[in-house]
Amino acid sequence: MKRKSLNVKKTSHKEILSYLSDVKINKIYEIFKENIKGIKKNSYYSAAISGGPDSLALAFLLKCYNLQTSQKIRYIHVDHGLKENSALEAKKAENLLKKIDIKLKIIKWKGKKPTSNIQSIARKNRYQIIFNFIKTKNINNLFLGHNFDDLIENFFIRLTRGSGLDGFVSFNTKILENFNKKVIIRPLINVDKSELLYLTKKIFRSYVNDNSNKNSQFKRVRIRSIMQQFKDEGLDYQKLKKTIFNLSDSNSSIKFYVNRNIDCNVTYLSKNKLLLSKFFFEQPSEIVFRSIKAIIMKVSTNYYPPRGKKIVNLIQSLQSDNFKKSTLAGCIIEKLSDSIVIFSEKRSKKLKTV
Repeated sequence: MKRKSLNVKKTSHKEILSYLSDVKINKIYEIFKENIKGIKKNSYYSAAISGGPDSLALAFLLKCYNLQTSQKIRYIHVDHGLKENSALEAKKAENLLKKIDIKLKIIKWKGKKPTSNIQSIARKNRYQIIFNFIKTKNINNLFLGHNFDDLIENFFIRLTRGSGLDGFVSFNTKILENFNKKVIIRPLINVDKSELLYLTKKIFRSYVNDNSNKNSQFKRVRIRSIMQQFKDEGLDYQKLKKTIFNLSDSNSSIKFYVNRNIDCNVTYLSKNKLLLSKFFFEQPSEIVFRSIKAIIMKVSTNYYPPRGKKIVNLIQSLQSDNFKKSTLAGCIIEKLSDSIVIFSEKRSKKLKTV
């Protein structure tokens, strides 16, 4: 009986890999493998799975990678409970992944649900729930199904917010290290959504269709509508892609000087306590802005960085002769002679408890 069960499993795996004989699917898989070359092997991976075509395509590609390399992967779905059918969607995602021998971990979001700014709050909580889970499993790598269409969409959203260069290209990163002390991997960021839809239909025949994607009360939905209008008017996404990549090159140059500023002018008093020398602020304003942002993200336990306006206000306060102490994004910022000390509020509470 056991031998029969084993044979069935082997046949199933052979069938899964046979999909790679499809020219279009194999092309996506080759791009996927190329984009994950920089991540650490022989460690646990995790993947956020919504059940939509993008994340199902990601799950299939990871499954193929798992079969070829024996890499261990955990697949996670967060049931946010914001829709009446969210539990059914989670179950459908679970059943779809069973077709390719994947076990999906479903985690329910417990607690008070938002009544406004729903998508943004849901997204933040979803990632925080996933980060909390993978932390308990000692998993450092999280795969996301973001694709080229998401990159363009994010560009337009940042445009409406008046974002700086860093914001415009924030999505154009295949491997993002030390993000909330984890590694975020977007191996499909240069793959068109239409190609992922083709893969998903070919393999799963179905996917979770999120009706909120048609609700115009959400900003992302309205942006998608505007994007389609631009496309109808002749906007060439490939040219826009080139523009974003050029901006990314410029952004990398700025990052070099940000890292140098931190290396030269920041002293680590402890893991979550940093000392900024007076020379830290004697840099161009963009370098100071990004350096502060990077330090806040390193010390803070928050998933998202604080808004740019709050960072600007903090920098202005720090340069004031009257500045003594402030808080931002879970961090305490204090003046110490000619220097600035930044440390976690949680660390401060622990010290007081002791």
